[in-house]
Amino acid sequence: MKQLTIDTGVEEFSVNGRGVLRFNPADPNLYHRFFDAGKTLSALDKELEEKAAALPEGDAGTEAGLALLADYDGRIKALLTDIFGAENDFDKVLGGVNLAGVGANGKRVVQNLLEALTPILQEGARRHLEATADTAVAGAEAARAARGTA
Repeated sequence: MKQLTIDTGVEEFSVNGRGVLRFNPADPNLYHRFFDAGKTLSALDKELEEKAAALPEGDAGTEAGLALLADYDGRIKALLTDIFGAENDFDKVLGGVNLAGVGANGKRVVQNLLEALTPILQEGARRHLEATADTAVAGAEAARAARGTA
């Protein structure tokens, strides 16, 4: 069998030296999925806050709160898998850290992750737009040359 290698633009990013996240930052479909997910994330955050506020006091509340955070973590990781593809296991990528957890900077881990990814995806979108523009210019120049009006 012959090997066929296609440049899909996929890049690898080491996350905290523990896991590897693979995706094409210039993929417009990924870009749209990532930024469209903001609405879903906001809704999940609001739901988490409302449910957390309604937790009972004491051990029962603590246990229910931990279950709530585990559910949130699973739902966010499923959303990230939908965005970045099933080959990216966010438990492995993040070393098993719960996305509802709080980092040393006081922000939730999911927020830190999204903030780290945003400039990568914005740069990828810029590269995509430049490549599209370059292709359009080259096509226009070729068409002019073919008509003899270069």
